[in-house]
Amino acid sequence: MTPVTAMKRKKNRSLKEKYPSSEPCSCEICRSYCARPGWWTVEEAAQAIRAGYGGRMMLEIAPDMTFGVLSPAFKGCEGNFALQEYANNGCNFMRNGLCELHGTGFEPLECLFCHHERKGLGQKCHEDIEKDWNSAAGKRLVNRWVNTNL
Repeated sequence: MTPVTAMKRKKNRSLKEKYPSSEPCSCEICRSYCARPGWWTVEEAAQAIRAGYGGRMMLEIAPDMTFGVLSPAFKGCEGNFALQEYANNGCNFMRNGLCELHGTGFEPLECLFCHHERKGLGQKCHEDIEKDWNSAAGKRLVNRWVNTNL
């Protein structure tokens, strides 16, 4: 493979390839990530909606109001806009310290990637998922969800 081909292949990797799942861990650091729901990619969110999880999502709006992100909702904020008053309630999929999505195939990419051994890499993953949502496909999915849930 030529260097140019290798660069193109690396650039065209999916987010799942770029940010592979980490090993499951229940240490205090990894559990603390669950206080703030991780983000799905646009395709993952679409699959989660088809599986019936749409009512347990919330809509986070970009600071510049140009796009939105569907994510697991804070407890008490399901089917609504992400509201700061619910932020301390944690992810609605957490029950008795365990994630209801674990092992279902519907875990958000950001949740699967983040791990205590990947210190500092979570921000890059988050930024790339943000770009995924700031797309025509992301905006279409948000509009469909809004018309169904709000």
